[in-house]
Amino acid sequence: MSLPPLDPAAELAPTGTIATAPPSPGEPAASPPATRRLLPSLLISSLTLFATYGGLIAILLPSQILLLDESRKESNLFIVTTVSFVFTLFAQPIAGAVSDRTRSRFGRRAPWMVLGALVGAIFLFGLGSLTDILWITVFWTIIQVALNFLQAPLTTITADRFPRSRRGGASAMIGLGTQLGMTLGVMLAAALGGEIGIGYSTFGVAVVVVTVLFVLVNRDWSSTHARVAAFSWAAFFRGFWINPRRHPDFAWAFAARFLLILGYFVVASYQLYLLTDYIGMSLGEAQAATLTLTLIPLVPTLIAILLSGWWSDRIGRRKVFIYAASVVMVIGLAMPIVMPNMTGMIAMSVINGIGFGLYMSVDAALMTEVLPSEGTDAGKDLGILNVATNIPQAMSAGIALLIISSLGGYAMLFVFAIVFVILAAVATAPIKGVR
Repeated sequence: MSLPPLDPAAELAPTGTIATAPPSPGEPAASPPATRRLLPSLLISSLTLFATYGGLIAILLPSQILLLDESRKESNLFIVTTVSFVFTLFAQPIAGAVSDRTRSRFGRRAPWMVLGALVGAIFLFGLGSLTDILWITVFWTIIQVALNFLQAPLTTITADRFPRSRRGGASAMIGLGTQLGMTLGVMLAAALGGEIGIGYSTFGVAVVVVTVLFVLVNRDWSSTHARVAAFSWAAFFRGFWINPRRHPDFAWAFAARFLLILGYFVVASYQLYLLTDYIGMSLGEAQAATLTLTLIPLVPTLIAILLSGWWSDRIGRRKVFIYAASVVMVIGLAMPIVMPNMTGMIAMSVINGIGFGLYMSVDAALMTEVLPSEGTDAGKDLGILNVATNIPQAMSAGIALLIISSLGGYAMLFVFAIVFVILAAVATAPIKGVR
């Protein structure tokens, strides 16, 4: 499937850039407009970043924790992810806010992307050799904070450089990279499952190389004369509170993403243990099955991502795709309840993957259209919205542990997920500024 043709209103400058909204009169531009290299670069960078997330979260970290103490694997995974959650809670909005204020010949976003990649890689190199849950927690937390400092500026580039009429396509590239990356990351991690240290180091090298190439190919710049308000700690921290009464669309978008991501990751974050304890596989079989469950839905999920991003730009609507995605995900999440075997897991993986694919690219575009201060504080605002991704991901292990131990075992994870996906669709309805 090809990308949509350029919007006629988005005229190409002689250098091949896509025209965006001009800065205020007399104000230097804060970011360069998009070039034709930017879309594939977003795809590759997102692919690499989410391959790292996918490989680490789905295979390497839970395998390392299981091998450390199999009898305490759930509680140890809960400890590691919960502590990292506390420290990374505001990593993306802080990274976004700091990059919003950065003015340098290297741009606003690029310096923080490179710094995040380097710090994350350094600690990935050491993580695989650790055998103490305390140090695993410390290293994992630093890695998560560093990768968030890479992800926040990367996410903001869509709002920085693309006009609204092109953001569905740009978001589709990020969504495509996310899905491909998660798949390839799980494949690579499964292949290196017996060499956890090598696996961590491989992802670290990939993140650094791709990030450096991204900033070299897509030169960022920001005039040192571009307007930036005088710094104030009080104003800085006040900026992280966005009044839901004044900006209800932002609040509803935050709530909807929070609910859906929580429902999705309560199941996804425990997939390896679902296969060992709910389906009854050995660790080796579960690692191989995780790869199978990642590969089978790949093509239909990628089609869903590209179709929803292109189609939503074409018709100028976002919310209808969120509703459709929710219905599809509910059907998929019910499959392992009806068929508590590998067949049910495969059916869930395919159907749920299509639903999440429909959701990803459209949700990313929708988020750029509910920002209270699009432009000057876009990095901070999108970072706050990304907290709605980080918090439920971090909470998912603890909630899953509570559900498994108190509410009837692993099958109840799917029931919980179904309820929260439905609630997410309900929370999308009151958003008025986006069709």
